[in-house]
Amino acid sequence: MTLAADIASRARFRPPAVPQVEVRGFWGGRIDAVCARTADTLYQRCEEAGMLQQIDPDAPAPGVKIPFHGGLVTAQMFWDSDFGKVIETAAYCLQRTPNPELERKVDHVIDLYGKLQQPDGYLSSWYQRIQPGLRWTNLRDCHELYCAGHLIEGAVAYCQATGKRQLLDIMCRFMDHVAEVLGTGPDQKPGYCGHEEIELALVKLARVTGQQKYMDLARYFIDERGRQPHFYDAEAREQGRDPQDYIFKTYEYNQSHLPVREQDKVVGHAVRAMYLYSGMADIAMEYGDDGLRLALERLWRDLTSKRLYVTGGLGPSADNEGFTADYDLPNESAYAETCAAVGLVFWAGRMLGLGPDARYADMMELALYNGAISGLSLDGATFFYENPLESRGGHHRWTWHRCPCCPPNIARLTASIGSYMYGQSEDGIAVHLYGDSTATLDVAGGRVRLVQETRYPWDGAIALTIEPEAPASFTLHLRIPGWCRKATLSVNGEPQDLAAITRNGYAAITRRWAAGDTVRLDLELAVERIHAHPEIRHDAGRAAIRRGPLVYCLEGVDNGVPLNSLVLPADARLTPRDEPALLGGVVTLEGQARARPASDWGDDLYRTVPPAEHPVRIKAVPYYAWDNRDPGEMLVWVRTA
Repeated sequence: MTLAADIASRARFRPPAVPQVEVRGFWGGRIDAVCARTADTLYQRCEEAGMLQQIDPDAPAPGVKIPFHGGLVTAQMFWDSDFGKVIETAAYCLQRTPNPELERKVDHVIDLYGKLQQPDGYLSSWYQRIQPGLRWTNLRDCHELYCAGHLIEGAVAYCQATGKRQLLDIMCRFMDHVAEVLGTGPDQKPGYCGHEEIELALVKLARVTGQQKYMDLARYFIDERGRQPHFYDAEAREQGRDPQDYIFKTYEYNQSHLPVREQDKVVGHAVRAMYLYSGMADIAMEYGDDGLRLALERLWRDLTSKRLYVTGGLGPSADNEGFTADYDLPNESAYAETCAAVGLVFWAGRMLGLGPDARYADMMELALYNGAISGLSLDGATFFYENPLESRGGHHRWTWHRCPCCPPNIARLTASIGSYMYGQSEDGIAVHLYGDSTATLDVAGGRVRLVQETRYPWDGAIALTIEPEAPASFTLHLRIPGWCRKATLSVNGEPQDLAAITRNGYAAITRRWAAGDTVRLDLELAVERIHAHPEIRHDAGRAAIRRGPLVYCLEGVDNGVPLNSLVLPADARLTPRDEPALLGGVVTLEGQARARPASDWGDDLYRTVPPAEHPVRIKAVPYYAWDNRDPGEMLVWVRTA
């Protein structure tokens, strides 16, 4: 058995590579927008920002273009990470749609990194071009390994899409250098990155190269984090800094306050937390590590029961780009960074590697359809960094940001959505997400082509055709979403007893499959009202609206009164309406409500008589699509009294 096969045999359910899944329908349209516009937009705006000059060893060093924050950090230090995500996005697009000019641009970037790489394998445009001589002196703040992680992910994707190994070989040499410098040996630093990302990237590198040493390096970074004596304290003293002089005052900010197996609260910077938990989930699966799995279960319960927005957004505070207190989920001031929702998708998807469990797939779906893709405009050209759940009309998409982490992050996730839709193991296929697509998966010692036909998320009818190369016995796991109140299932026209075959939210169909076998799943897409925990004071007396996987919102452009003057009565029905010409084709929800306008109030600021009410028609659209038309108000949580 080869090393790559040995690694694969230990895994339970692995995601397919992006080229294994052809995506159509809802997600196909979003991917096409990324390929047609976003991928090239990302490159152009990196070029305009001066990033190419920074990585080009033959060009004059550009110096500091983005001011330092807190004296130690500038977003310019992260530019390698942005290029990594741009390369990854481009790779997925090139796999879908050939684009010689985009490929030429990416090849040029990779050539520059090849020229920049030092003889010992080290690679960091910041520490080679802007602050030479300071490499490996501030792992806590300065993102060397974070940048490397994103370049690794870009390298893996580009190799899979084009067959070109140059960047992959560059990053292998860099990681071989890292393994010499960092570790528990007598001549090594027991260091790890302040911004997690390298962990999950190394797992990808190990899988594509079959090199166990990269998996072991990922495990080292997970195991070492938060151990005492604390590495960041020692690092600061070694560099003549006071360990207490830390802008965020606590190592909870980067989740290094405790060893990871002892953590049970989701704290600190939201994106860092999601990336850490993603890496932990990968290592738990690959090594069968129950200590990590149990820690992840505790952290999952904490996030989903106390610290998560109804949209799957997370991290309410701009101050630390992350978490505050339990049930502190303000709407208008919500930070809910796009990257954080993307990271939640990563974490949830990796938890599914431990076996089909609808808790994780439901959350992955929630974050995908709501908190994540809200960060990318329908035409693929503009972006959200923050994703509030209420706006008075002043929150709009922007073309770029001096810390441009979110645009390529949501772009690469969207373009790679096929790899999140399915899972494959030695004896099973899991369908985690429903969407029009064709997947070619490895199972039961052969290949199986699975064709999924559906208008999901607008319609809950899903038809699957199973086409193995030769008849084969395996289990097909189909998620029954937690939001679905009624579902029916049939195989080759024969009804199945869902209750008898459903475990952990997945219907398991075990049989000998032959080409042409068909499965029909019908999920009821009911319009529902969601009510918040009583301790979420911001949502008291309000409800959110959901249909299937989609959370809805009201926009001022559709509703002729101030949105906070609206009251949704308990008996009000909201009726779905298919509108193919609106917002790229959506199902809207329409119904009767009441309004309490200020028009009859006069000059009084307060009075003893309540405002008058009158009936109005309201219209709700999917949250992900807001701010793609005329600017105006937006509201997710609607008054109910």
